[in-house]
Amino acid sequence: MKSDRMIRQNNDFAREIAEIIRSELKDPRVGSIVSVLKADTSVDLKYCKVYVSILGGPEEQKETLAGLRNAAGFIRKQLAERANPRRTPELNFLFDDSVEYGFKMDKLIEDVIKRDTNGDMDDNE
Repeated sequence: MKSDRMIRQNNDFAREIAEIIRSELKDPRVGSIVSVLKADTSVDLKYCKVYVSILGGPEEQKETLAGLRNAAGFIRKQLAERANPRRTPELNFLFDDSVEYGFKMDKLIEDVIKRDTNGDMDDNE
């Protein structure tokens, strides 16, 4: 179980990394919309998995993720300056498609509701 301090630090890291990507990163591959969903730091503060959601097609997502991984050292340096942690972890960017999956499920539910609503009207006539 993670301590409150670790949870707070993960939230701070996620917020700072998102801000660095938005305002400091100049890599043209990271041009699409990138959202930092979560940061998960190891207990020893050596590693941090950064889960990102990238809007765009599969090719755009791959390029953006490659750009983020390439810029990990720069982002880590900026994070050390901004957050001033005891130890700045090595960043590993991972693609998280949960937002995309949520949109897909939402659309499927809407389609079912529309179909049911239209089916009820046909039965009443």
